[in-house]
Amino acid sequence: MNQININSILNSKSLIGEKIKINGWVRTFRANRFIALNDGSTIENLQCVIDYENIQSNVLKKINTGAAIQIIGILSESQGLKQKVEVVVEEFKILGESNPETYPIQPKKHSFEFLRENAHLRTRTNTFSAIMRIRSSLSFAIHEFFQKNEFLYVHTPIITSSDAEGAGQQFRVTTLNPNDTSLDLEGKVDFKKDFFGKETHLTVSGQLEAEAYAMSLGKVYTFGPTFRAENSNTSRHLSEFWMIEPEVAFMDLEGNIKLAEEFLKYVLSYIIRFNLKDLKFLENRLIKEDSQKPKNERNNMNLIEKLNFVINNEFKKISYSDAFKILRNSKPNKKKKFKFIVDEWGTDFQSEHERFLVEKEFNCPVVIYNYPADIKSFYMRLNDDDRTVKAMDILFPGIGEIVGGSQREERLDVLLKRIKKFGIKEKDVWWYTDLRKYGSAPHSGFGLGFERLVMFATGMSNIRDVIPFPRTPQNAEF
Repeated sequence: MNQININSILNSKSLIGEKIKINGWVRTFRANRFIALNDGSTIENLQCVIDYENIQSNVLKKINTGAAIQIIGILSESQGLKQKVEVVVEEFKILGESNPETYPIQPKKHSFEFLRENAHLRTRTNTFSAIMRIRSSLSFAIHEFFQKNEFLYVHTPIITSSDAEGAGQQFRVTTLNPNDTSLDLEGKVDFKKDFFGKETHLTVSGQLEAEAYAMSLGKVYTFGPTFRAENSNTSRHLSEFWMIEPEVAFMDLEGNIKLAEEFLKYVLSYIIRFNLKDLKFLENRLIKEDSQKPKNERNNMNLIEKLNFVINNEFKKISYSDAFKILRNSKPNKKKKFKFIVDEWGTDFQSEHERFLVEKEFNCPVVIYNYPADIKSFYMRLNDDDRTVKAMDILFPGIGEIVGGSQREERLDVLLKRIKKFGIKEKDVWWYTDLRKYGSAPHSGFGLGFERLVMFATGMSNIRDVIPFPRTPQNAEF
């Protein structure tokens, strides 16, 4: 007899009256008769009804929360009001016992901090199982969108000698003995004796390598792990995270914005279609959480309403200069209610400014373009005014920036000047500048931190709660 998962059972009417086999973990066991079983395929439990008179007492004692069991029985219409179907148990087997005195995930409310300390077991809870099913669906939707649009999936290197962001906050990769490090004639670490013969790091972005492939294959995307050694313990930062980075040849900034908008609407529509039960559960959790807050701190929109807000609204496009004027003249800025006052052109907008534009000024997702060159990366195309670049950020409600991208600088002479201005050694990016020597062409791309997207899609406020095993400063457990 083949095993059937609980999601399939609950969504099928043809199985009623049939004998089925299911495996799962006990969520609760009450009255020595009713087992709430969950196998991770859905947020819903399946009630299994046993005849305790036919089961030995020593077996009953092993049916504890967290135990893994196998059940064979008849699927029947439920006599209770809380579920439509239930399984009348005919055969029962304990596959893995659970100690009720030490099992951490009891059927009660746990703090997120406690669950992070038990990240190997936290998906036994409804909240985290819902988050990870949504994360999985978003991953699939990302690949589906790009494949449908004829992009090629490129695996860019995790170990690199370049720093795409120029921030210098990278994890070093080395085989040198830290207790016996050879020095060169200048008294510096002699990386020529290291495994790769040069200083290497974990990548912060696959963008530069993706650009190389876009300049021969046309449309490519990367979706993989990236790393940043930023000593930050905020709710929005991880040391290891995943990035989605498409790059397209012969595409300008306008086309890049259009691609990003279509992409975001596609993946969010996908989870509303396939993960509605999980989304409704998370939405109800947020509503309960919000009810405990002061009115001025509550969310303006419920979770599913917020997703539809993005899907159904056309994104507002506005230049940085126009956004600056709006923010400088806004009431929160004039009354100094912003934590960061907007007073000089060229300032980098903060989350509070971005959310004001989305939630108060325009009431729709916002795209800001043509940013000051001094606050953006070296590879972004310089505009004719010599002070702005063809960069764009997409802003969402409740989160601010979710996408950052640009038209890339395709002119060799301008790129070399930018590289020099940013203090980057030309020899370190020789292959990147080569792309501007042989068949250079306009091209564009954007980057999206996957965990930021999952945060938005699930309503979670801490990025540590949307990745299976978070890596943060002083934390590499599991």
